[in-house]
Amino acid sequence: MKTATAARTMTTRSMATRAFATVGISAIGLLGLSACGGSMDDGAEDSGAEQSQEAGDGMESDGASDDGMDDGMETEEGSMDMDLVGSGCEAYAEEVPDGDGSVEGMAQDPVAVAASNNPMLTMLTKAVSGELNPDVDLVDTLNGDEFTVIAPTDDAFAEIPEDDLNALAEDSEALTEVLTYHVIPGQLSPDEIAGEHETVQGDMVTIEGEGEDMMFDDASLVCGGVATANATVYMVDGVMMPSGM
Repeated sequence: MKTATAARTMTTRSMATRAFATVGISAIGLLGLSACGGSMDDGAEDSGAEQSQEAGDGMESDGASDDGMDDGMETEEGSMDMDLVGSGCEAYAEEVPDGDGSVEGMAQDPVAVAASNNPMLTMLTKAVSGELNPDVDLVDTLNGDEFTVIAPTDDAFAEIPEDDLNALAEDSEALTEVLTYHVIPGQLSPDEIAGEHETVQGDMVTIEGEGEDMMFDDASLVCGGVATANATVYMVDGVMMPSGM
């Protein structure tokens, strides 16, 4: 981490700004699934018995199909849970067992909104929303396309010396570079994220290891594979720095 003086005198780089300027803002649609089913008792004995029986059989068939849909949804939810990786996932689930900031809750919202609901990501939310620096507001951009977001937790930001953090917050160019260095275009699942990836900032981030042992540059994985409506989030225990910072 550079000192406050170095942060203020950093050479302005425009790559991240150009990269983010080209990202189109699109609406994020939320899809809702509902299952319906029904059944009818057999055994009508009047003149319409056969017709009633056929209707009953048809509804029972529909019900069986709906049960299959329910099973599929349960399988998908189970798979989503199984895709979570990181030694901190259990603690995250205990801290945020339900609600908007939980695993299930975050999946309903675009990434900037989802992060704002997660109590472990309050500093990151301030940084990308313009609260830390009014000249750095990336909310619409982050919500407008598909990304993989490497999200430093509040504990990660707490590791930065206060003077350095204040200097970074005051330098809009440097803050934008740091934030966009944590964003990779496209969504990467835990089984495909290892390797080198070009970030929105322009530099390459190195992700090594697998499972809970994954490293993002020098930052360790807390909990990853968390889905939002348009992104996949990997919470980490450190704030990463682009080359030269």
